[in-house]
Amino acid sequence: MLQCTAFTELPEMGARVALMGLAGGPGQGVEAPDLDEFLLCELGEHEEAIEHAAQLWSASAPAGRDLWMFWTDTGGRRKFRFTELLPCPAVIHRLSVKEGDACVLYDRHPAAHSWDVTDPLADLMAERIREDVRRDRGDGGGGERL
Repeated sequence: MLQCTAFTELPEMGARVALMGLAGGPGQGVEAPDLDEFLLCELGEHEEAIEHAAQLWSASAPAGRDLWMFWTDTGGRRKFRFTELLPCPAVIHRLSVKEGDACVLYDRHPAAHSWDVTDPLADLMAERIREDVRRDRGDGGGGERL
């Protein structure tokens, strides 16, 4: 499933207020994180009625709550909300690895888990970086894959 392509400008003041209100969050003696100016929805493609979502901050402790921003575009107006949510408990185990990959979305998210969501732009950028590294190493593209 492809990643949702919705993006929005971050309402920075609202995000800073939400971060400061987190129990044990970056406003509590820990330096506040740098925030991106724009956010891309991290969900897989979804129906228009479902809110877009982007993670702003992740708790370091296991079972900690992460800060997510949700937004909708209805009637020509964009509405935002910030919510603390538990991480999705799903883990996928593959035969080739001992440890599983955890879903990086929030608990009870709609649609696919993060490992089933593909971002063609990120994949293309990663391949270009691999090509640049091979070229810088003098492999000419025919050497060992990274």
